[in-house]
Amino acid sequence: VVQLLETPFLNLINYASLVATNAARHRFVAGKSKLLLEFGARRAQGPDGAISASNNVAAGRLFGIPLRGTHSHAFVSSFMSLDEIVDKALRSSDGKTTCEDFVSLVQTCLAKIQNSSSLSGIFSETNKSELAAFTSYALAFPSAFLALVDTYDVMKSGIPNFCAVALALNELGYKAVGIRLDSGDLAYLSTEARKFFCGVERELNVPDFGKMIITASNDLNEETVDALNKQGHEVDAFGIGTNLVTCYSQAALGCVFKLVEINNQPRIKLSEDVTKVSIPCKKRTYRLFGKEGYPLVDIMTGENEPPPKVKAKAL
Repeated sequence: VVQLLETPFLNLINYASLVATNAARHRFVAGKSKLLLEFGARRAQGPDGAISASNNVAAGRLFGIPLRGTHSHAFVSSFMSLDEIVDKALRSSDGKTTCEDFVSLVQTCLAKIQNSSSLSGIFSETNKSELAAFTSYALAFPSAFLALVDTYDVMKSGIPNFCAVALALNELGYKAVGIRLDSGDLAYLSTEARKFFCGVERELNVPDFGKMIITASNDLNEETVDALNKQGHEVDAFGIGTNLVTCYSQAALGCVFKLVEINNQPRIKLSEDVTKVSIPCKKRTYRLFGKEGYPLVDIMTGENEPPPKVKAKAL
């Protein structure tokens, strides 16, 4: 259920906080005695341009906008093992046969990749909770399988796990769409991912596997896309979020939504970017004030840790 709250929660927090902060700056300069009027109706950014599709499902339903998107990092980190997948059956794309244990088929395909002479040296053991997430997603959307591969380690886990699921889908007549990269050196990782896909196509004789779509995101704007083009990359699609729907010369609030615990089990998101690594487990936050009434420091503790006490050393 909490996953359904992510988009509306962040929509309510990010934009409203941005406007409130900007308005407060103007109030500070204008003073308390002056009227401040909101005249932004004719100045807000419009939706039209040359965008190919949107990840806003409501917009697609209401206005017929083409939809594209992937699952979240929280979806991946919510899984712990392949044993969590209860319904393992998947009907072939032509509807003539049914694979009763798609999970085992995925594991068999992963073993083929691990035993491949040219691919086995890139990784050893992949993250099985990530493999479970990809498998579950493919069971739900076998014709639209596009995986976010940077929750743990792109080349040592995300890419091999994606390929295993994609190969399993291929045996049932489905064609996986591709991957999304949301952190790290996008030019390098996209190039290495393409090499891996081409290696799978060559080693396991799977036509067109090397042509998987590679999508890149992570606060992209026109400058970063231009820099990627000059550097050289294998990206097929760019996901533009913050820098498309906000005017970034006026700072945007980049709140994110991460899963930190499920069923009393702490969960963590690893990343190619250290700043994107999440802090696991439930927490409590406190803002400590000095005797003059001004805030001094914010403290985060585990849910079961004792709270800070007045006049007691906290750090």
